[in-house]
Amino acid sequence: MFKINALFLGILLIAAVTMTASGCSRFGTPSKTSLNSDENKTMNDTTTKGSKLETAVFAGGCFWCIETLFQDLKGVEKVESGYSGGTVKNPTYKEVCTGSTGHAEVIKITFDPAVITYEQLLTVFFHVHDPTTLNRQGADAGTQYRSAIFYADDTQKASAEKVISDVTAQKLWDDPIVTEVTKLGEYYKAEDYHQDYYNNNPNQGYCSVVIAPKVKKFYKEFQQFLKDNIQKP
Repeated sequence: MFKINALFLGILLIAAVTMTASGCSRFGTPSKTSLNSDENKTMNDTTTKGSKLETAVFAGGCFWCIETLFQDLKGVEKVESGYSGGTVKNPTYKEVCTGSTGHAEVIKITFDPAVITYEQLLTVFFHVHDPTTLNRQGADAGTQYRSAIFYADDTQKASAEKVISDVTAQKLWDDPIVTEVTKLGEYYKAEDYHQDYYNNNPNQGYCSVVIAPKVKKFYKEFQQFLKDNIQKP
């Protein structure tokens, strides 16, 4: 399972001071972890009035799983499940699941950069899925489950490349990162029943058996970064 390391605390905490998964894969197991006590600061937990919200689009396996993780972070206003990176207009879930449309299952995160930055979100992203498996997360195989960052502009692209470089240098993962970094094209919101899927279907078999343990682990490991209304372990 994932662990917090110095890279995560460095990006997630220092920047805060200056500004105050059909299926889901298992969270991967980062190969290294370390803790720098000098970086042990807390994130600003209040949205700054008047601040401009931004968006981030990530793909990391089934969107049911990563959606519910990101929506509980401080500074995240909304997380929406959707499709991006393909060639078919207005794709359906059934079409995307065939792997023939080119789309990935993605989440679109609306966030307050005064509370949580794009780089911080990227760092979380690299801790909660395995970025070293090509077109696959656990038992979910196909291009629709690929690891990808769809950047909106050159600033986001630079941030993605920087975080990948940092994660690689930290040897967080034993194998090379294969995450796709590509310009965001058309984004399509997924069907309504996919939105907030885990919270709306906690007793569904896959949710209770596969996703619930990941959420519990996430809450334990990232509890200082969760919204105040989240029940922490």
